Amino acid sequence: MKTPAILPSIVLIALLLTPIRCVALTGVPPAPQVQVEDSAGIFIVENASPPEGSRLGWRIGSEPAVSIGEVDGEEPYLLHVAWDATRLSDGRIVVTNTSTQELRVFDARGTYIATWGGAGEGPGEFTELWQVERWPGDSIVAWTAPRQGISVFAPDGSFGRTFNMERDGDPLWPFFSPQSVTGNGSVLAVLALPNADTLVAELRDGEGRTTAHFGTHANMEVHRVVVDGRASSGRTIFGRRPVHAAWGDRIVIGSTDRYELKAFRPDGSLERLVRRAHVPRTPTPANVTAYIDENVRQPSPGMSAAERQSLRRSRRVYESMPVAEHFPAFNSIITDAVDHLWVEEYELPGEERPGSVWTVFDSEGQALGFVETPDVLQIVEIGEDYILTWKRDELDVEYVQLWRLDRGGG
Repeated sequence: MKTPAILPSIVLIALLLTPIRCVALTGVPPAPQVQVEDSAGIFIVENASPPEGSRLGWRIGSEPAVSIGEVDGEEPYLLHVAWDATRLSDGRIVVTNTSTQELRVFDARGTYIATWGGAGEGPGEFTELWQVERWPGDSIVAWTAPRQGISVFAPDGSFGRTFNMERDGDPLWPFFSPQSVTGNGSVLAVLALPNADTLVAELRDGEGRTTAHFGTHANMEVHRVVVDGRASSGRTIFGRRPVHAAWGDRIVIGSTDRYELKAFRPDGSLERLVRRAHVPRTPTPANVTAYIDENVRQPSPGMSAAERQSLRRSRRVYESMPVAEHFPAFNSIITDAVDHLWVEEYELPGEERPGSVWTVFDSEGQALGFVETPDVLQIVEIGEDYILTWKRDELDVEYVQLWRLDRGGG
């Protein structure tokens, strides 16, 4: 199960991946303390934070087992805007090459074998390919951004059908956008209007019909400012962002301003609240400056006067945005094939770590411990024994890579 399909922000640095190791002196650190309460049929899972500096004994291979992407080579290996992928049960890897509106299929060794779909408006074609996920029966589904049409492909690549998100009888109501697929083949759909304080989440069946409502939840904080006589919109610096994903047959929804995640049953009822101890931290002026520096490019010698002026205006827009009282409680979430929930710790601007740290929770919401992955990898899928990633190197060459994941030792 994946995180929502939002354009990733990737740090373009050279890849350095070392095996994850447990740093506790006694081997695998003890599991964090947890308290579980039942409040009117809703489980409240309160977790202590894992010991600082500890890591689970899980290990990632020191190099990718499969790497797809080349600087120069045959066209199928020249990936462009290929930021999503999924792995089938026989080891094939399906990559969304969105610049050509294609699903490129590679065997378990990374050798190109087929292309599904393509640009167009006919059956099985795409106008703005966005995301791909597994579907029951080892089929896959892929969807597009503007019309939110979801296409189903059989394991051999033959096109099955397309269905759209039902509009509840109101032709003027905006489309709900598909986000992820549950284990039983339902689709999490979200309506998040650009300047709305809240978003609406629903569950849809394999025909796009609404089967459950999850209510409204906090949306991204967006503000409108006027700089140099022109209006611009932007996010609160360190402001909250919504997170949501399929977690087995359940749906998990939260917001980065609070370390609390809500898990809903397929019928829309709230099943449990998963919390982890977190100490809020207040941003300093240096943190704000580092945040702006990360989001606004520095002028380069070859830039025109107009480009330099545009960069100066972008900086003034950021400087006009309000700053949240505290840093986010966490950065993102993703779920894996064995119903573990991974929550990525927030990294302060200007205080880069060698890797991203995740708190891993089991299927009941109990924290198992910390796992570390390299910062330069954008994780698109976590299987039982692999991690599927996307990256772009310093030459803007894109790669989809599979890394072995050994969950032994903790």
